Amino acid sequence: MKTGFTRAAAPLALLTLTAGLLAGCTEDGGSGSSKKVTVWMFPVIMNAAANAEFWESVEEKYEAAEKGVDLLIEQQPWENRDQKLATAFAGGKGPDVVLLGPDQIPQYHANGALAPVDRAIEKDKAKFRPAALAAMSQDGKVYAAPFYHTVTSTLHNKKLLAKAGISTPPTTWDQIRAAAPKLKKAGLSALDYSASNEASLNMSFYPLLWQAGGKVFADGGKKVAFDGPEGLAALTFLTDLYKSGSVPRSALTNANLFTDQALGNQKVATGFTNTPADAELAAKAWGAENVVVGTPLKGVKQVSFGMPGGLGINARSKNIAGAEKFLTFMTQPQQIIDMGQAAGFFSPRTDVTVPHDSPYAKPYQEALDHTFPGEPHPAARQLMSLVSPEIQAALTGKKSPKEALEEAARAGNDLLARQR
Repeated sequence: MKTGFTRAAAPLALLTLTAGLLAGCTEDGGSGSSKKVTVWMFPVIMNAAANAEFWESVEEKYEAAEKGVDLLIEQQPWENRDQKLATAFAGGKGPDVVLLGPDQIPQYHANGALAPVDRAIEKDKAKFRPAALAAMSQDGKVYAAPFYHTVTSTLHNKKLLAKAGISTPPTTWDQIRAAAPKLKKAGLSALDYSASNEASLNMSFYPLLWQAGGKVFADGGKKVAFDGPEGLAALTFLTDLYKSGSVPRSALTNANLFTDQALGNQKVATGFTNTPADAELAAKAWGAENVVVGTPLKGVKQVSFGMPGGLGINARSKNIAGAEKFLTFMTQPQQIIDMGQAAGFFSPRTDVTVPHDSPYAKPYQEALDHTFPGEPHPAARQLMSLVSPEIQAALTGKKSPKEALEEAARAGNDLLARQR
């Protein structure tokens, strides 16, 4: 029913928490007996009005399919998301269903806040991308049902490459290295990078680490692994480019942004963690004829960052059965297609392709086969705050790549030891 759904009329950043933030669970009947299902949803569709309209239509379609069910989708802001959700879970309140990303699952699973969702996707489980399910799993059970997938890949400026006499966009580290002096001679940088402390490492250093064959964590998450030879290879690749001017100096303040940054301003030829939305912005800034969406970069491995978004179930919900039914509904092909088209996402299922009008959809669809969702860990975000300054120190020459990684590893291992 629409009475609990607030249509957003202000920019997303100004959305405030609704009055019912901590009162989402059903109160009538035991497990499976209630006809009410409450969902906490966040603004996954960038346009606020379109986001509200989409979820209202989901309410209508689901209530038409499940007679007598009262589906209440409450829009919540991204701001302080984890704090509000943790408070609700700790108080035995909150929604029946909530939108989750892979990085949230380890923490809430460890706290016993989530119920497995395997039954909700049981019939179609084999049709989901294995990496999408793995990202949402802990201890062999799935804790969020994937219903959309993000993807990144390389984005090349054809005009800039041509200016440097490069006819084929680079696809490997070696090709980036070979292109760098040619582009420098033309007054251009070769590779975009975001080294700001506000930039997610999943969109900056970690993809290079994975491409080198490395990992962030080892020993079941008890230790870090990024300081091994693979991490050193990745950071050396990056610092060598930066020192030669082939990664722009503005990288130090870039926080995974395209507009008003070196790539958007046509000062650098290639980005390696760019989204479909970036490609659309590039078409406007560069001219569509100059935009090339390439394959993910390859070092030892060919990897790009991309992760599923999923729906989890509150372990203390009084309507587990109703929540599972909603998850089954939202992970069916038509809902995945509708969600993908509304938000520009792709499908977490191998048997479903989201049709997009964009000329860049096909290469991004192909890049899905190379996506890696990161390494979920309860301390993942805290660890990033320790690693990012050390990456900056290596780029600026204050520390060698080896020294920077060793210092980050010491701090990271101390952090992990305190959390055992």
